[in-house]
Amino acid sequence: MQVGDKIPEVLGIDQDGKEIKASDYRGRKLVLYSYPKANTSGCTAEACSLQAHKAELEAAGYSIIGVSKDKQEAQQKFAANNDLQFPLIADTSTELLQQLGAWGEKVACGRRTVGTLRTTFLVNEEGIVEKIFTPKEIKTKIHAEQILDYIKD
Repeated sequence: MQVGDKIPEVLGIDQDGKEIKASDYRGRKLVLYSYPKANTSGCTAEACSLQAHKAELEAAGYSIIGVSKDKQEAQQKFAANNDLQFPLIADTSTELLQQLGAWGEKVACGRRTVGTLRTTFLVNEEGIVEKIFTPKEIKTKIHAEQILDYIKD
């Protein structure tokens, strides 16, 4: 996925078993973010940053959707534990993550693994990617502020 590309129509099933489609958000902008694993420190910090600034993001016209490889039950627990008020897609097949380009090789603690690449896509009202925050750019504890700084410029 690159700037200018259209996101897939079917995004997946969220923590509540609801199918999420891009067309559900037509006319709204999206913060579509991928994270490696629910209920881990970095992913929790990122999700809580987004939740804490949800009203500001909504005022700027954005809805938030998270996606990880976690099962629906893990996504439910993650949402409940952190009072997350946005969909978390359970992409157990990694189909969406692969389509987004948010699945691949990474190095953690000196080990090479394949998994979810922490990435955020800002998507316009027509479903077109306008900005991509790469794993190296994202600061989990202040990620919502990074997004708000970008959209205010």
